[in-house]
Order: sequence, then C-alpha cells, then structure tokens
Amino acid sequence: MANIQSKTIAILNTSSPFGQSDAKDALDIALIMGSYEQKTHLFFQGDGVWQLITKQDPECINVKNFLKTFAAFEFYDLEKIYVCKKSLEQRNLPVKFHIDNVQALDIDDFSLALNSSDIILRF
Repeated sequence: MANIQSKTIAILNTSSPFGQSDAKDALDIALIMGSYEQKTHLFFQGDGVWQLITKQDPECINVKNFLKTFAAFEFYDLEKIYVCKKSLEQRNLPVKFHIDNVQALDIDDFSLALNSSDIILRF
C-alpha cells in the first residue's frame, strides 16, 4: 500500500468564503498538509472563486478575514493554485486575485489538472 506522502492531494474549493465554514476548513487543511510537506494543489470552482477576489471586506458583516492567510501559501509550499475561467466568467469576475501564482484554466484543463491528483477533497 502506497504511503500518503507519495500521493497528490487536490483541495477543491466550491463554496463562497463567508457563508459557511467550508472555505475556512479547506484553508486549514491546506495549511496542515503544507506543514507536513504533503504535495497539495488548490482548485477554485463555482462560488469558490469568490475566495480569490481582491478587496473584500468581511469585517463589515462581522466576520474575520481569514483570506489574508492566503499570503502564507508560499511558506507552506502551496504553489499549485488553479481557478476555473468559466466560473469567473459566469460571475463576471476579473482574472485578478489577491495572491499572485493563480493559474486560470479553461474547463477542460481545469478538469484534467484536478483529476491528475490521487486524492480530491471537496469543500
């Protein structure tokens, strides 16, 4: 049986950032995996793309802005970050994010990259 260290984990973010805890839970798991040097890739699709958009102010709805933690991705070696272009287009969102190394992929390339992972965790 293969060791989990040799597996690639994909974290698929499909939830908006502040409506429920899914987005925060996905971030926590990504940081934990990164701290154990587990090969982890992050994917944002559907309402999950809202997590990457700049200039959000969750404090105005009395919610802590956990998205600031995305700046730590590089420290945790979370360098493979993908966003679905179609999801951005459906929401009329720009391809401009609050972190730098996000790759916007068309739906076919997004699906191919996601399905190349050994384990997919969906939030």
